[in-house]
Amino acid sequence: MPTSTPLVPPFNHDTALAKVRAAEDAWNSQDPHRVAQAYSINSEWRNRDQFVRGRQQIELFLNKKWQRELDYRLAKSLWTFAGNRIAVRFQYEYCLENGDWYRAYGNENWEFDADGLMRRREASINDVTIASHDRRFFWELRMPRPQVGFEIEDVR
Repeated sequence: MPTSTPLVPPFNHDTALAKVRAAEDAWNSQDPHRVAQAYSINSEWRNRDQFVRGRQQIELFLNKKWQRELDYRLAKSLWTFAGNRIAVRFQYEYCLENGDWYRAYGNENWEFDADGLMRRREASINDVTIASHDRRFFWELRMPRPQVGFEIEDVR
């Protein structure tokens, strides 16, 4: 969703949606440097049971993630927002080197600084084994997901 409004707090519905889509597009690029630029220099993450701090650690974390999680495709959905915080839910699919497929379901809580950089990210994620024929996400790798034809309403 293009917007001429800066994506800085306090967020309104349109800027929160645009922030979520920008994050989704960056993660789908699988470019750790690009993704890390959206976070403050000392950003703090909790990702499952891992704790990451700062852009350098974020880049290292994402490099390892995408070396392991092949054919990665992500869809995020705005859950709610207020002031400088946004909550999202998401699903992503990936394949391991051995050919096993997974769908991850999760929620994230984001907190932003005045410049619109994320200073805190709390992610809770669960992985479910899926058969290859049960995959849902088929857009071109490392590209944004299509604007239409997919919403993550069905969490089964």
